[in-house]
Amino acid sequence: MHPSSFAALTDALLPAVLEAGRIEMAYYGSALDVHTKADASPVTVADQEAEAVLLKALALAAPSIPVVAEESSAAGFIPKTGRSFFLVDPLDGTKEFIKKNGDFTINIGLVDEGRPVYGLVYAPAMDQLYVTIADGEAIEVRIAPSSTETSLGAFQPSRLRTRAPQRDALVALESRSHRSAATDTFLKSLPITEVRAAGSSLKFCLIARGEADLYPRIGPTCEWDTAAGHAILNAAGGTVLKIDGAPFLYGKAADKYLNPHFVAWGRIPAGA
Repeated sequence: MHPSSFAALTDALLPAVLEAGRIEMAYYGSALDVHTKADASPVTVADQEAEAVLLKALALAAPSIPVVAEESSAAGFIPKTGRSFFLVDPLDGTKEFIKKNGDFTINIGLVDEGRPVYGLVYAPAMDQLYVTIADGEAIEVRIAPSSTETSLGAFQPSRLRTRAPQRDALVALESRSHRSAATDTFLKSLPITEVRAAGSSLKFCLIARGEADLYPRIGPTCEWDTAAGHAILNAAGGTVLKIDGAPFLYGKAADKYLNPHFVAWGRIPAGA
């Protein structure tokens, strides 16, 4: 899919994304039955219902492109992928959703030849949409799940750009629910003056907005957790690299789409 099609793809997907957001917000305010998957992560009916809506929309918008989705994968439905495929997490940050702190997102990422080229991240509790609309261009838009406007042209977007880092005063983001001792050790190796906690793929988007400089993740994640945010960060001027500085690529079917440890950077400071 050519980058010139990204705005049209977003318009095709936005009604389903908002519907998925409404589903999640309906459950967000009520008591939930929480189940544990084989990998010990939590799942709710909100995850499952939202994914069904998103998969239907993707099948209509891009029928020739396979979709690897979190809940379908957990149930054993994993398609063969070629050069291009979508990665979907219908409710990234389920732990934050259960805690009702608002830090959860809907993620849709498109991978081409191992690299994320399109990303859509929607935070329904915050009315915040982040999306790539062209090669090297990503925007944010305020849109409530209840909105009857379902085209980006109806809103006033703000362009996302990463910020130039202050070499001796970096601001880092950490996972709200998954911080590790290894992460602490990594952060101590850099001139960090502030560490903020956030959940889900919002961390990529906050760096893309220029609110922080880096997000290290030394712990398990899957490709559907990161692809959409990674694409948005790339378009805003940032990058994601493995801990050793190697490229961070997608399509690791043999590894069940598990990610290596990584660092998301707004802009890599000299000497880092």
